[in-house]
Amino acid sequence: MTVSTIAIRPLWLRVLQFPPTRIVLLGGIIFYMMAVNNGFMEDFKATPVVAIAITIGMGGLAMAIYAGWGRFIERREVTELSLPGMGREWATGALIGAGLFASCAMILMMLGMYRIEGLNPLSFLIPAVAMALSSGIFEELFFRGVVFRSVEDLFGSWISLVVSSLVFGFIHLLNPGGTIEGAIYISIEAGLLLAAAYLLTRRLWMSIGFHMAWNYTQSAIFSGVVSGGVTLPGLIRDVIEGPDLLTGGSFGLESSVIALVLCTTAGVILLMIAVRRGHILPPPWKR
Repeated sequence: MTVSTIAIRPLWLRVLQFPPTRIVLLGGIIFYMMAVNNGFMEDFKATPVVAIAITIGMGGLAMAIYAGWGRFIERREVTELSLPGMGREWATGALIGAGLFASCAMILMMLGMYRIEGLNPLSFLIPAVAMALSSGIFEELFFRGVVFRSVEDLFGSWISLVVSSLVFGFIHLLNPGGTIEGAIYISIEAGLLLAAAYLLTRRLWMSIGFHMAWNYTQSAIFSGVVSGGVTLPGLIRDVIEGPDLLTGGSFGLESSVIALVLCTTAGVILLMIAVRRGHILPPPWKR
């Protein structure tokens, strides 16, 4: 962008394009919509199909607002939500998310800490759909689409990776069963992995797929507690007994050293590929 181009932009537009403004306004809108949607999910938890429909509608609106901000305020092509390649990237993220959680559960089974006592009806797979959609769409738009990109614009990819991961982890203290340990674990394992998924593709679909699949697999299939928050009976009736260090305790498997090792390893691998692809941006004063 040339000096002359910057000079002819009106002041109000320059203010709106300033990254902190993006976090406050666009991030605030998306965060508020997420809170409203969570309220709807609670109101309609007895009719999960309605909750799913509302979440799809609210999620679609949030994506449209995000894309509209990028197009009309930032004056750019919103490539992180472009449709070509969406299915492949979402599916890749979903396979990674479901596979990593299933691997954590299998390790607990081999250690004798996870025991399956039976199966619930298939209808138990439905209630967690709205929760998975909400977390995947709203949280990725906010934490990776708004927070990560904004901090990256100011300080580069590495500082943004640290800041966005910490914000993502410690926001989970707002959950009913939130703990400092759980927040730290999520900052490291999930914050790194989800940011690396974004950096790898420079798009949001892979991180959305991972986030949805991890939460859905944890809740709907393995009946686990999701980050000290959502606790719903899923398909598997299970008993988990063992030290919190391995099982995650009341916070859920995100606070387990098993998840910490597996997810952090996956995140480092994705990050290394992103580095090789040249997707890491330096601070603006070095560009």
